[in-house]
Parts: sequence; C-alpha cells; structure tokens
Amino acid sequence: MANRYAMLTVDTEALPKRASGDHVNRLIWGRHANGTAGIREMAEIGDEFNAKHIFFMDMCGAYAYLDELREVVRWLDAAGQDVQLHTHPEYLPKSFWEQHGLSDRPQYMNQYEDDDRAQFVIRHFADLISKETGKPVLSHRAGSFRWNASTIRALKAADIPLSFNNTVCSVHTGQCIYSVPTNHPFQWSNGVIEVPMTEKRILPKVGKKERWVRLTYPESVYFQFDPWWGRFLLNMISGTPEFAVFLLHSWSLLYWDENGLGSYRDDQRLEGYRKLLRKLTKDYDVITSSEFLDLCARGKIKTDRTVNLDLAELVRQS
Repeated sequence: MANRYAMLTVDTEALPKRASGDHVNRLIWGRHANGTAGIREMAEIGDEFNAKHIFFMDMCGAYAYLDELREVVRWLDAAGQDVQLHTHPEYLPKSFWEQHGLSDRPQYMNQYEDDDRAQFVIRHFADLISKETGKPVLSHRAGSFRWNASTIRALKAADIPLSFNNTVCSVHTGQCIYSVPTNHPFQWSNGVIEVPMTEKRILPKVGKKERWVRLTYPESVYFQFDPWWGRFLLNMISGTPEFAVFLLHSWSLLYWDENGLGSYRDDQRLEGYRKLLRKLTKDYDVITSSEFLDLCARGKIKTDRTVNLDLAELVRQS
C-alpha cells in the first residue's frame, strides 16, 4: 500500500436517553434479549482483517456505572484495542462537581471559558483510563465535538499529543467555534497534532447553505446525510483521500426502536461492517494512535500546516 492510512474511531458511550436502563450493557456491549452487537463484535470483525479500533472511552455520560465502564476499558485493553479519551462532561451529576469544589456550569466543553476547568476534566478522566490500562492516554475527542481552544491547551498540559476534534460539520451545527476545512492532519500552534474527521463539502442548492458530511458507519439520520452517502464511501475507499478517519459509536451495529432507544434487530449491520473492512483493508493500512505517532516521527505521515489556536478561542459577546 502506498502510504494510505485509515483510522477506525469508535465513540464508546452510554448516554442516558439512548436506553431505558442497563446502559453499559445495552449501548456499549450491545447485549439485548434477542441478540448482541456491540464493541466485542466490532473488535472481533476488525481482528479478522488485522485492523485495530481506537475506542474513545467516555467515562462521564454513564458516571453512575463507573465500575462497569472500568470493566469495558480493561476488556478493550486486554483485547489489544486502542483505548483513548472521550468526554461528555455535560452528563456528569451535580454531586460530582460539588465533590471537586466546582460549579456544574458551564455545561458543555465548547462553553468553557477557563483552561483550568478543561484541564481538570481531561486530566481526571484520562487518569481513570490510564489506571486501568497502565498506559498514557495519547488521543482525545470531545463529546459531540464540543470543544474550543481551551480543550487543545488542556491536551498540551496533560501531555496528550493527539486531538481528534476538527470537524466542519460541527461548526455548521454550532457545536464548536472553528475547524479547518481539511482531511489531512495538521499541528496547532501549541504543538498538539490534530487528526481531522474525514468530511466532504456538499455544494449548496440555490437558496440553501453549504453542508458537510462525515465518513461514518452506518449512515445515520443523526448526521443528516444525503442519499448518495454510499457512493461517497466507495469513492473514499477506491480513490482519495490518502488518509481517512471513520466515525463509529459503540452502538453503531444496533438500530433505534420506535422510542429512540438502541436495540438489536439482526446481524445486517455486523455483516455490512465486515464487508466494509474487507474492502478498506485492501486499500489502506488501518492504524492506531501510537502507530500514527510513530509514522509521524518517521515522516510517513506529515502535518501539512500549523494553525493558530487563537482562531478557536471562545469570545463572549459583550
């Protein structure tokens, strides 16, 4: 393969409104009465093609299930998967913030105005993961891509070298302030390396705004994709880009029922994912966070620009 790399990133989370109960079992392990389709199946399919996933682990959204989340981290690490940091602090209970002498506001990371708050969240939850894996956290993705310059500075302070936060889609939806319209890794001015979501711009129709779509599995109404998504995916694999980042979730092999809750229906999405990886691994080397850093160090992957972090600074309107 001619230096074509892909990264399979999985936001591993059990947010409150996506299950009626037993959230970790249903939304991360994917265990349901009539079948199972979760992280174990995802990892096993990847192993068929010697492709490891980056599981971005959220310890915030299901904080009441912290012991179960620790078990997930241990299992993923033992299975040889790449366990990294995902943060949805907006779901933490008020008691958590009180315990640490902090206010529970502002709620979202893209609203954080001080670096200390961002550093606390990133250090605290990175430490929880490292205590289970015995390894330093190398990568971070903010929940729902809600981030700003404070997030990137907090990564630098915590010695986390990689950010997986850049996405123009989230600028358009108001979830972040700024992102570079590129699919190629770049460096922020503080030295943190950004690994952007792979996206494509949709030319606007008359009277409509432009839109961007992400490279995900499967197509989801959550991201409001156009029907040509399938052709977009195939084009990504057979042609450009040389570097691709896929977005999945721990519940990506499930379906949403009539109440909007994650549920197992059949194995169709498992088989679709197996088919995708069979195609992908013919054209790309699938790499982890540590492999990415090694390839950067050896000049196999180059960051094509340095971007001023001030562009992502939160500026309050007076």
